Amino acid sequence: MTTALITHPACLEHVTPAGHPEQVARLEYILRVLKDKDLLLVKAPLGSEDDILRCHPASHITDLRSALPNVGHRQLDADTHMSPGSLDAAFRAVGAVTKAVDMVMNGEAGNAFAAIRPPGHHCEMSTPMGFCLFGNVAIGAKYALENHGLKRVAVVDFDVHHGNGTQDLLWNEKRALTITSQQMPLWPGTGERSDKGGFDNVVNLPIAPESKGDQMRALYEAEVFPRLRAFKPEMIFISAGFDAHQDDPLANLNWSTGDFKWLTQELCKIAGEICEGRVVSALEGGYDLDALAEAVAAHVDALREASGWATLT
Repeated sequence: MTTALITHPACLEHVTPAGHPEQVARLEYILRVLKDKDLLLVKAPLGSEDDILRCHPASHITDLRSALPNVGHRQLDADTHMSPGSLDAAFRAVGAVTKAVDMVMNGEAGNAFAAIRPPGHHCEMSTPMGFCLFGNVAIGAKYALENHGLKRVAVVDFDVHHGNGTQDLLWNEKRALTITSQQMPLWPGTGERSDKGGFDNVVNLPIAPESKGDQMRALYEAEVFPRLRAFKPEMIFISAGFDAHQDDPLANLNWSTGDFKWLTQELCKIAGEICEGRVVSALEGGYDLDALAEAVAAHVDALREASGWATLT
């Protein structure tokens, strides 16, 4: 089987103000570095409101529609903006993740990477924040549980910032194990180890500033991989943020591109052991354009290797 790359041109129409780190160029750099790889390219459908409503109230969708500007930008908070194309992009981001779930579950792809923006892991139930409008991965996790009848799923979020939104949206979902590693202290200031979720289903792993990849590897080997194997999810979701990279301007971790590839390989290895290799990854952060493109390429190469496609081409 192959790795699916799911994206949509609408994700380039979510335009943030000049100088904003979550910029159109992020996706342009990613698509450029992935264009010559042997991937199954799929256009993301629009996400379904019914799927979004599993995580967000109807008022959240209504508020975003009301905030959508006809021209220019509208600022929702200090970091989060909307342009005329933002809501369509956000619906496509949701649709990319649910389409990825369908493709992996139906055997159309071994695994999948959703190259999307806006990202999602900071959006709480009724609060868009941190560049995020919908909780893309949390919605995908609920979709897998409800539409495909899975009994357990896991989310692994290695973005440098805590996935407070994913934690909020899946806090009381006992069928979902949410594991996040994040630099601490760092915005948004959440992600304490004491946060366990409604059913002991949340694992937070704070990482000290200036930590390097070897410390991350030891932490994941000691705490993340055993917890995944014990939980036995039937699909693993990755919130793939690459802002823990040593070149990223918004944080202070020192992971290398090789560290991201290693982590992806290990997660895929566990997926191969316990859930037939079912992995759905979705783009979150990463704000140095060259480092982001390089790390995403390594991440996707690891997905391709796990799907078996790289050994056939």
